[in-house]
Amino acid sequence: MDLILWRHAEAQDAPPGEPQAGSDLERALTPRGEKQAVRMAGWLDRQLPEGTRILVSPARRCEQTALALGRKYKVRPELAPDATAAQLLELVQWPQGKSPILVIGHQPTLGQTIARLLGLQESDCPVKKGSVWWLRTRQRDGQSQTVVVTVQSPEVL
Repeated sequence: MDLILWRHAEAQDAPPGEPQAGSDLERALTPRGEKQAVRMAGWLDRQLPEGTRILVSPARRCEQTALALGRKYKVRPELAPDATAAQLLELVQWPQGKSPILVIGHQPTLGQTIARLLGLQESDCPVKKGSVWWLRTRQRDGQSQTVVVTVQSPEVL
């Protein structure tokens, strides 16, 4: 199974003070974020296999990132900013899922998912805004392994 984790591109800062959950979901991409999303979407569009399912956080910045790809996607509340790695992995049915899945979401959820799948000592792996981590599960010597296929940042594309 391929699991592609795409962190939303650069977004506007939260309003000053204590951000409300609703206002956090409304944060939009910055002009730089829009460029990041388009650059990464161009690369992804050439790489993603046919039939890749695309699941997106309900946050506006994630939907805007998804729109740059120009493919059908489903908004899933399980991917909201307060999601856990366990919720993400259950949603995508890792590692039993059959088709590749692209998830567009947030830190720290994506970094926690990467750390968990790769068995990292840290509980969280830093994921740069607009970046993609492409992971794959495989069987080797009777054991399930997670391998990193690629990590891409919009600045280097």
